[in-house]
Amino acid sequence: MGIFKLRKNKKFSYIPRHYDDKGEGNPFEIKHKFNEYRTTVGNYNLKGKLNNALSDLKSEKDRVANRRILIIIAILIFIFLFIIDFDLSIFFSK
Repeated sequence: MGIFKLRKNKKFSYIPRHYDDKGEGNPFEIKHKFNEYRTTVGNYNLKGKLNNALSDLKSEKDRVANRRILIIIAILIFIFLFIIDFDLSIFFSK
């Protein structure tokens, strides 16, 4: 009888709409947009990842950006302290 028989799943030959017909790559693989430009993405051990991250931080373009971000943060902190009437004279001795 049909009680003990399991139904077999149907198989379809599905090809995604925007799949490259040449067969390059997996159409179902989800990758981040910028992974191919990063040096810290990959199958490295922890030491390799840290070394790559430190070399990225030391690059010249990143230094300018990091300095700009620090200046903006410092300005925002001083504006916040001014708004809450924080007395900055406690940091300076007479």
